[in-house]
Amino acid sequence: MTAQSTPEPITRLIEAFNRLPGVGPKSAQRLAYHMLRVSSAEAEGLATAIINVKRRIRFCSVCLNITEHDPCGFCSDSRRDPAVLCVVEQALDILVVERTGAFRGRYHVMHGALNPIAGIGPDQLHLRELSRRVETGEVREVIMATNPNLEGEATAMYVHRLLAPMGVRVTRLARGLPSGADLEYTDDVTLARALEGRQELT
Repeated sequence: MTAQSTPEPITRLIEAFNRLPGVGPKSAQRLAYHMLRVSSAEAEGLATAIINVKRRIRFCSVCLNITEHDPCGFCSDSRRDPAVLCVVEQALDILVVERTGAFRGRYHVMHGALNPIAGIGPDQLHLRELSRRVETGEVREVIMATNPNLEGEATAMYVHRLLAPMGVRVTRLARGLPSGADLEYTDDVTLARALEGRQELT
């Protein structure tokens, strides 16, 4: 079947799926044609779920995590230690850290990592908000839980230089994490050990 013979709504759906991270052209085609086979109720349910996410989900005004209620559950939980912040690249990384059960502090989400080639510099990350949280004097330790790749390492070192003059302890997850891997795909035991063996940034 040529592109010209594909109905326009299908073509647009394939293009939409293809723009999703990790979805190539063939996967996009399979997803689009799968949507033809599901019931109208299932398709409408998916569409409604996507619309609800866009309408109801926002960023926490404190930590920049995604949330329906502001502040988020982590920031409003009095049982969590506000003196220890775990800084992550993406909101998804919080779920990974939480699965270990090894961390009872609070979080800060940067929504990215330094990557000059992609045009991501310090101003594109939420570092001003992080600095303001540290300046309150309530935070005694900042754990840099960035991915163990070039961008993650550069970001951790930049944040260390930014916060060190404020007298806060800045640590990095231990080297139990494989170099070049994403936090999202790290097993729970490895990440728990990395949290426990975190190291001071110098």
